[in-house]
Amino acid sequence: MELGIYTFGELTPDPQTGRQVTPAERMHDLLEEVELADRLGLEVFGVGEHHRPDYIVSAPAVVLGAAAARTSDIRLTSAVTVLSAVTIFSAVTEICRFYVFQPSAVC
Repeated sequence: MELGIYTFGELTPDPQTGRQVTPAERMHDLLEEVELADRLGLEVFGVGEHHRPDYIVSAPAVVLGAAAARTSDIRLTSAVTVLSAVTIFSAVTEICRFYVFQPSAVC
């Protein structure tokens, strides 16, 4: 059994202030969450693809590449890939590109 987290990078209001966070703020927070999960010893972090304005991750490989450059042990994965938008080959190729940042991260 593995213990981990997955997210779509949802844009929800700040729970303390009620202020809507910007996509840039949410992306910053998301990458900090991945780093924290790595430091805490979680085994996997998944990022799901979504194409709605209330989610920031429309290209998981980009987010996972940024996360791989900031982490060392946690396994990173795409939690959802919309195959109607890409071919299977291109989806796998995109995910494998961040292997150079952290070889142990790819699953």
